[in-house]
Amino acid sequence: MFLALKEMNYSKLKYTLIVGIIVLISYAVFMLSGLANGLANEFKQVIVDWNSETIVLSEDSNKNLAASQLSLKNLKDVSTDSSKAPLSIYSGAVDSQKEKLDVTLFGTTSNAFLLPKLTKGNIFKQKNEMIISQNLADKGFSIGDKIKIGSDDMSMKVVGIFPETFYTVTPVIYASVEDTAKIKYGKDFSINPEELPVNAIVTKKNVTSINKDSKPQLKHLATADFIENLPGYSAQNLTLNAMIYFLFFIVTAIIGIFMYVMTLQKTSIFGVMKAQGISNSFIIQSIIKQSFMIGLLGIAIGFGLAYGTSFILPGAMPFNVAMTLWLIYSLILLVVTILGSLFSIGTVTKVDPMKAIGG
Repeated sequence: MFLALKEMNYSKLKYTLIVGIIVLISYAVFMLSGLANGLANEFKQVIVDWNSETIVLSEDSNKNLAASQLSLKNLKDVSTDSSKAPLSIYSGAVDSQKEKLDVTLFGTTSNAFLLPKLTKGNIFKQKNEMIISQNLADKGFSIGDKIKIGSDDMSMKVVGIFPETFYTVTPVIYASVEDTAKIKYGKDFSINPEELPVNAIVTKKNVTSINKDSKPQLKHLATADFIENLPGYSAQNLTLNAMIYFLFFIVTAIIGIFMYVMTLQKTSIFGVMKAQGISNSFIIQSIIKQSFMIGLLGIAIGFGLAYGTSFILPGAMPFNVAMTLWLIYSLILLVVTILGSLFSIGTVTKVDPMKAIGG
């Protein structure tokens, strides 16, 4: 350790450059991780909030909620030992004071287990009533406001507000299945209540059985599987995570190149050390300890910078600090930094004391 610190103190500029590179790469890793987690959460947060285990869709929907077409009568075709609730979905837009906002409207019953706890107001009970998420309320909407969703002239009254949540990066609204159907198909839409269209049936616990003779044919999948099949969710995560993994490779290559070049520059010094009886293992340990220290310092600075940056990012940017994941990435960065230094070990072991001193 003494030799490692002594050399780092002597060659401050060289080691500062290496630490700086590690800081920049680790900062990029943590920022990409935060963005990946933030985007992932804004894709799936409302589904996580449901605290459900199973989603039932039509068999021909290809695990896509919007493509699934059921009706309220299909509730009878699904058996479970826990609560179940119908769910319809409509993606539309609402006009705020400053801009047009994309929203996702979910239709369900007023006593559905998946409904969030309200922070203000009451649950929807009458026709043309709805509750909105806090992130939509932050755009200028409040209880008592009447909002038009989509192109129809049908207005919905805000009667409650629940905590911030997202579905595919849009704020969330809940209303009755009937009102959701009228927004989707027109305010004059009328049908037998049992025939009201829905997109899914959500169960709190696992489904015990499904009527094989149901029309349409039904298929259930775990909530985690349903999330993985959200349009764009897996591709987005795979892309951002691939960028992070590529940065690990870059760290390994850069540290390997730096340490290799610095080792070549110190060939004569290693030759003198070997002539004095210092073993290869002692020199190698010194190199590994150097890489450990510069890696630890660079990663710690990058971690701190990324964490500090998270407090000044604009609210519109999806960013989430997953501390456990950041610690795992820190450990991986430290390991690949040490691995990078191992490329110079072969050079150290091949140093001939006589040739190094003489040449």
